[in-house]
Amino acid sequence: MTRLWMPFLASAVGWGWGCEGSRTLPDQMVVESLPSFEAPVLTNPESPVSYPIDLFEQRVEGTVVLRLFIDERGSVVPESTRIAEGSGYPPLDSAALHGVAAMRFAPARRSGRAVPTTFLQPIHFRRPERER
Repeated sequence: MTRLWMPFLASAVGWGWGCEGSRTLPDQMVVESLPSFEAPVLTNPESPVSYPIDLFEQRVEGTVVLRLFIDERGSVVPESTRIAEGSGYPPLDSAALHGVAAMRFAPARRSGRAVPTTFLQPIHFRRPERER
């Protein structure tokens, strides 16, 4: 376990200086660092989300942010999936939600152990640059 040494700040914990009944403060206190955390990683070789053809042809672009729950095996729990931020275009939002079922992830890890987690996954609908 990693330990960090920090100067102790009395005001941060509500202890007073020079007040009757005040306690003697340590010069330093030990702060435990949090265990290391690795976010889930999408492992699909290609995006499982399909760009709606009619919006692609109309040059409609947008970003949908999904809130996903990934279990300790790296599987998406579909019933927990929510739109955290819509694109403003319901067909793009629907396409993003539809693609979730085919998403595969390496699970999140805390101190080397696979753990379930909730996180935000942006889905970008962008047209590739056209050649001139």
